[in-house]
Amino acid sequence: MSPIATRPIPVSGEALPVIGLGTVRVFEFNNNPARYTAAAQVVQAMVTSGASLIDTAHSYGSAEARTGDVVSDLGVRDKMFLATKFGSNDSPKEQTRQMQNSLRLLKTDRIDLLQAWNVSDRNYSLSQLRDWKVQGICRYTGITTCFRGDYDALAAVLKREKPDFFQVNYSIGDRDAEKRLLPIAKDVGVAVLANRPMGGGYNLLFPKVARKSLPDFAAEIDVKSWGQFFLKFIVSHPAVTVALPGTHDPAHMLDNLDGGRGRMPDAAMRKRMTEYWDGLA
Repeated sequence: MSPIATRPIPVSGEALPVIGLGTVRVFEFNNNPARYTAAAQVVQAMVTSGASLIDTAHSYGSAEARTGDVVSDLGVRDKMFLATKFGSNDSPKEQTRQMQNSLRLLKTDRIDLLQAWNVSDRNYSLSQLRDWKVQGICRYTGITTCFRGDYDALAAVLKREKPDFFQVNYSIGDRDAEKRLLPIAKDVGVAVLANRPMGGGYNLLFPKVARKSLPDFAAEIDVKSWGQFFLKFIVSHPAVTVALPGTHDPAHMLDNLDGGRGRMPDAAMRKRMTEYWDGLA
């Protein structure tokens, strides 16, 4: 089996496998042994395959706690790249409380990536995040969004503040970030995490391909499932560092991980993929 492709974090050169894991909803459970076992199998599949980035947030219900439990119980903290978030619009006191709670729930003394969640203010400052980085509380700083209405504000923040990471909604069915934000991130040297890689809200991808076979050209990029088709489109973009599909199914995690292996689309193939997608009924 070929290894998962990696991309360097521009600010440091540290390599990250291009497939990670999002935990919103899928890790939000309590007192459910079956769900816990499945979550542990999902993370173990990542470790076995060499993947590392798990993205969570204080606002994702019990997801932070379950992430911390699973990683601790498996004894794999040193193999994982843990990313979490605090509310960008909350008071400094509340942000500090959220950060301290994240450390406790994730059972770690340092977070790999600490992100300001859903930044919408074009004047947003990363001063607090930079202070925490200097203190050793986090290794990298980041900002996130999943709202198109905030893209103008995010463009201004990216250019001025140059965070280490930027997380944005991006998929073959939601390509608005390509027009402005991804080029800015690449130009200023910011790593990009792609959330909602299988779509979100009314823009879910799988319903559009229900009962449809993969196009013949999918074999040219070693794609064997629609999930891999969607993920390879994302991680082949030159600005994208890691895609963050969410799942609580170990089999789906294994399939997602294969989206980071084998031949990747070049510019011509990406164009072919988008034309095919846009032409679907």
